Amino acid sequence: MKPIWIVDDDPSIRFVLEKALARENLPTRSFSHPREVLDALADIAAGDSEHSGPQVLVSDIRMPGGSGLQLLEKLRELQPGLPVIIMTAYSDLDSAVSALQRGAFEYLPKPFDLPKAVELIRRAVEESQREQVAEDRQTHAPEILGQAPAMQDVFRAIGRLSQSSVTVLITGESGSGKELVARALHKHSPVAGGPFVAINTAAIPKDLLESELFGHERGAFTGAQAQRRGRFEQADGGTLFLDEIGDMPFDLQTRLLRVLSDGHFYRVGGHAAVKSNVRVIAATHQNLETRVKDGAFREDLFHRLNVIRLRLPALRERKQDVPVLTRHFLQQSARQLGVEPKRISEAALARLEAFSFPGNVRQLENICHWLSVMAPAQVISVQDLPPEVLQAPAVPASPETVPSAMAGMGMAPQQALPSSMVELPEAASPAAVPSQPGAPMVASASMDHAPAQPQAGWEQSLEAEARHLLREGRPEVWDILTRRFESHLIRTALHETHGRRMEAAQRLGIGRNTITRKIQELGLDEHRGAEDA
Repeated sequence: MKPIWIVDDDPSIRFVLEKALARENLPTRSFSHPREVLDALADIAAGDSEHSGPQVLVSDIRMPGGSGLQLLEKLRELQPGLPVIIMTAYSDLDSAVSALQRGAFEYLPKPFDLPKAVELIRRAVEESQREQVAEDRQTHAPEILGQAPAMQDVFRAIGRLSQSSVTVLITGESGSGKELVARALHKHSPVAGGPFVAINTAAIPKDLLESELFGHERGAFTGAQAQRRGRFEQADGGTLFLDEIGDMPFDLQTRLLRVLSDGHFYRVGGHAAVKSNVRVIAATHQNLETRVKDGAFREDLFHRLNVIRLRLPALRERKQDVPVLTRHFLQQSARQLGVEPKRISEAALARLEAFSFPGNVRQLENICHWLSVMAPAQVISVQDLPPEVLQAPAVPASPETVPSAMAGMGMAPQQALPSSMVELPEAASPAAVPSQPGAPMVASASMDHAPAQPQAGWEQSLEAEARHLLREGRPEVWDILTRRFESHLIRTALHETHGRRMEAAQRLGIGRNTITRKIQELGLDEHRGAEDA
């Protein structure tokens, strides 16, 4: 691990921190002046030093001939992801606030409590390590992020289609990332060297859509001052992405069918056929089978488009992807706004994972942008989340009911898929899914009449209490029960270890900093005086 750099003109402060951190197996390197820090960083950058850069930097705010704030500003330029802790006397608290505004990780008022100082430095180390992992992932980040099994199916489908230019139909709810999948299909295809042209057929007025798709000749209609190439011509040799294809006007569907059949079309007002070699990818959030039955979508066009179908899962079906997506969008928002990326607490992440996200990934992206602007602190806590998240009930995912993204991969051209591939069958509704050991409980109107399942006493009590709170309409049921559970668990572990936090953390399988933070958050201060063994 990289060392903790300590910058202070007071040798006693450096000595105390060095010894305390050494007891925690944290390496250190000390400096008496900010200029020495900058020189050391320059040597490392030039490859002339045997030392490594800092994991965390702890700096005094006032030193002869130098300022911790000036050093902080330099480090923001040289190493923007480096956590910096500013030490300050109580009389310098205004400067400490200024330090936080300039991107400091935290400030440490002097005189400080040594265990608290070490704990703060540990938190900064963990944050630095998380940021390094996040940066590594970002460096090698694909165009689509996702670790959930349903998203892995999508990735496998893209891989299998990489040698083909076959027509693909992408289905999924609004905001689930259908255009990203279309771009990935284009990028990993034989026509990747050609253009990728996208058009949202629902966003363009009916009178203009034909011209947008096929172009027009000069004088074809009022305002047509010159010949114009349509999207099919623009996408020649590449991919045309037709988003929201289910909303295409019925009469235009006939013209689209002709293009898909033989690659020829006529510009509006034109008499000469135009040939275009285009790979078509279509997407919709609607059930096209239902649209066909209702007479709103041509059945023959449906079969032309439905050669290969990829179903993109909703975000609530891939909740394990919420943390990585959240951190990605916070980084992205920070770059757009030109500010320091905000971090998010584990409790706030848990609350986001419990949210149903009716707007899917797009909604999460908007929330992260909102947080980048509106959250008051550098670390986002639960109370900073927007009202739609805080006021919404938690909806657990039911991954066992999610149809495969590869539905239709082995299908012959023009073969219609069973409706169960597009719509969840009745037996797959949350109320009808038999509970599995360890699976989250799903509240539904039919639970009261469901056969009782044998379970341990504490689980039965938990379910009864959850039922009671939900029926009362209490807000934040998740937080209420989680706090109770964590409080009892930590109290019990501390009792069994006679108040020794480190041993309690080890036996619980969590980190020492985690149990310390939880004790503070939950108000379990009666154990504060106990010493770690």
